[in-house]
Amino acid sequence: MPVNVVVTYNSRTGNTRRAAELIAGASTMAGASDVVVFPVERANEFFHELAEADLVFVGTWTDGLILFGHRPGGTAKIKSLPKLWNKRVAAFATYAVNPGNISDKFAALLERHGATVTTSAALHRRRLEDEVTDFVADSLSSI
Repeated sequence: MPVNVVVTYNSRTGNTRRAAELIAGASTMAGASDVVVFPVERANEFFHELAEADLVFVGTWTDGLILFGHRPGGTAKIKSLPKLWNKRVAAFATYAVNPGNISDKFAALLERHGATVTTSAALHRRRLEDEVTDFVADSLSSI
């Protein structure tokens, strides 16, 4: 069965963009038939792809202090995405030192935006290549 995947992201320093590109590549390697990647601010250009997606990966960066106060960064841009009503979504957030409970907070934000979050992950910016493969495999198995 063909699987359509969309990867959209909000990146401040380039780490989340890099994670999104790695997720797209891993999705293709895992057998996804159509994979599209774009920043969240261009979501309106990709409305058809979002509507047709079997799985949408949504990523952002971790904001907050090193040891506490972790929250999804750039939430205004994330909230500008079209509503993700009943879409299967895999949430990911990149971080540098300590992710805190960013995965839960970001998943909750996306669920308030209509998504059905099936998986979520905090991805360390220096270990993206190692962490993305398992995250993609887990996410695709939810379809």
